[in-house]
Amino acid sequence: MLTDPDGRLSLITQMVREISLQSDPQAMIKLFRKRTRELYGGVDSVSLSRRGLEPPKYRITRSTQWTQDIDPWQQPDRLPLLSAGLLGELLYEGKPQSLRDLRIPPADETYEYLRNVRSLIALPLYDSGEALNMVVRTSADPQGFDQINLADAMLTANLFGRATHHLLIAQQLQTAYAELDHEMRRVAHIQRSLLPPQLPNIAGLDIAVSYRTAARAGGDYYDFFDLGDGRWGMLIADVSGHGTPAAVVMAMLRTMLHAQCYQCTTPSEMLCQANRQLCDHSDRFSGTFVTAFYAIYDPRDASLRYSCAGHNPPLLVDGKARVRELGDALGLPLAVEASCHFPEKSLTLSPGDTLLLYTDGITEAINERGEMYGLDRLLSCAGEDVPNAQHIIDCVVHKLMAFTQNLPQRDDQTLLALRVK
Repeated sequence: MLTDPDGRLSLITQMVREISLQSDPQAMIKLFRKRTRELYGGVDSVSLSRRGLEPPKYRITRSTQWTQDIDPWQQPDRLPLLSAGLLGELLYEGKPQSLRDLRIPPADETYEYLRNVRSLIALPLYDSGEALNMVVRTSADPQGFDQINLADAMLTANLFGRATHHLLIAQQLQTAYAELDHEMRRVAHIQRSLLPPQLPNIAGLDIAVSYRTAARAGGDYYDFFDLGDGRWGMLIADVSGHGTPAAVVMAMLRTMLHAQCYQCTTPSEMLCQANRQLCDHSDRFSGTFVTAFYAIYDPRDASLRYSCAGHNPPLLVDGKARVRELGDALGLPLAVEASCHFPEKSLTLSPGDTLLLYTDGITEAINERGEMYGLDRLLSCAGEDVPNAQHIIDCVVHKLMAFTQNLPQRDDQTLLALRVK
């Protein structure tokens, strides 16, 4: 049976358990001080660091003699900076040492930390193979550490040191993530503000939309353009990728389209102009392209002229719930080839017809088995007999969520339904 006559195993077991509970580097240091006093004795301790300093400079990072608790990571300017003295010599020698019968002269630069010290153990802490930090325990007894196993003390100190370092990195990562998340929220807010603040009131049309991003900000984009003569431009677009880079390109595209929508009389002309401008700036977002569908709707005769730049062809659902794709006006995505031409088609809508525009984040949504939602499932949803545009959106979104079980998706998802009254 395992015995523990001096209680050392129990002490170390408790110490390891306490280490596993720590999440704050400062709390870890306090635990280290407490446990090393119990393990190795001594009255005081002082910690040193030469990290980021040229020899022979070093800093005192902690001392049990200090009356104030200083966080060396948050308050480095409050740490004493020294360049001589016994402590500096021990730190730059970078090896474990046990010194006895000491008498520190008052002229020593570290005398205030070693005034009554007659023995000490110096335990260097290694990082990337270098002794950048050191813990020194001191005693007023000339033989205060004679019974100490220096190898054991070195192992314990360095295990504590690495654990503290990992906690510090985790804390810094958490802070950086919080700051990044804050910035991403701001980007997302700005990006969403570029979308229509409300759906337009277009004579004879019932409109509904669903917009979900895979990240805080996204590259999906939809918009409406009041062309001033009763006609309306309608757009859905998808910037490749997602997140902040896609949102930036989306903002550029929006600026371009709003600046040229009144000069471009046809969908083909609109896409050609946007394509040329994006190609002119493609060096700023190398490898990024944009798929888009743009149509001009005239409520006076319910006519729709449209052109498609590599985007998923919209679905046209007639009054009898029959579905077909508008895939007869398809060109290359934007920002691929400056001289690209975009074919154009037209049709006349009838009461009860619904145009369903979507991005590929819908059809490429995956479930836990890695299966894609696919066009067939979308077609079956779109073909259901529902009373208005919002019901179509709700039906598709409900079935999509049931399929994915709210599994996080890799791409943005946008649905836009336009139903002729």
